[in-house]
Amino acid sequence: MNNRQNELLRLIVETYIKTVKPVGSKSLVKKLKCSSATIRNDMAYLESLGYLEKTHISSGRVPSESGYKYYVDNLMKPKELTGDEVLKLQTILNNKDLVISDAIVKCMEIISDITNYTSIVLGKDSDNNTLKQVSIVPIDDKKIVAVVVTNTGHVENKQSNIPEAISMDEMIKACELINRKLVGTKLSDINSKLEYEIKPIIASQIKAYERVMNFFYDAFNDFNVKNSDIFFQGKTNILKQPEYDSPEKIKNMIGKLENLDLIKKIETDDKDVNIFIGEENKFDPNVTVIRTSYNIDGEEGTIAIIGPKRMEYDKVVTLLNYLKNYIER
Repeated sequence: MNNRQNELLRLIVETYIKTVKPVGSKSLVKKLKCSSATIRNDMAYLESLGYLEKTHISSGRVPSESGYKYYVDNLMKPKELTGDEVLKLQTILNNKDLVISDAIVKCMEIISDITNYTSIVLGKDSDNNTLKQVSIVPIDDKKIVAVVVTNTGHVENKQSNIPEAISMDEMIKACELINRKLVGTKLSDINSKLEYEIKPIIASQIKAYERVMNFFYDAFNDFNVKNSDIFFQGKTNILKQPEYDSPEKIKNMIGKLENLDLIKKIETDDKDVNIFIGEENKFDPNVTVIRTSYNIDGEEGTIAIIGPKRMEYDKVVTLLNYLKNYIER
């Protein structure tokens, strides 16, 4: 392919991404500074290579899956972030009150809003996380905070009123028992051990033991919910794309987004931001998945964007690179 044909394919891809309309030769005459006939001939050549396709409703062309792949590999240039986009991300990343996992999820929410695509954060399976310590911190005579810490250094706080008819000493005693018995236990096993190992002991020492147990059940349940290994942002964004123009297509995509085993296949250990278009991804042949891994002080996971094959590739790659480079610096 010569330079003009490369530029023609780049223009068709980027125009179609923005307009979702087949691109005709007349609209490109001024940009390419050549005749409409020359452009039509080049379009026919690109079509013969499998990079463009005709539609039934227009004489214009649209990129094929191969065309998108060629664009990504050879023609795409990184897109600079706007000052506003950088500010939004840095405001989250510089917030010292946020643990890194929460900051990543909030940043992916911003990226989802910027792109109008669906974003996913996949943490490593919680089975890899164990309890390091649980503490009770009094706030005043009626309120306490439970602080749960994992072996990976993740910390979660739960504030609550002291259960009725329970003293602070009894809460601290229960907490000390949990630390003696459950430190090193997988988070996924905590609830069953609370029920069968901790509860009988506390029941023999504290009259209103059910209230104490409910407090700790809630604390660990909140922790597991907040730290489940899949977080969606803009989950329905992809359904707003023009490609999803029928109930059948929408139903099919909703089913896939609800299939957590399928979502987990997006997980990766790749260090670079990689693009999987159509049949290349294991999620759905009609979408693109752009993903990369992160590792911050032992806390690992995957960040990914799901969008149509007609995706603003340059923007998404720049956003994910920015986030990854910032958090891993």
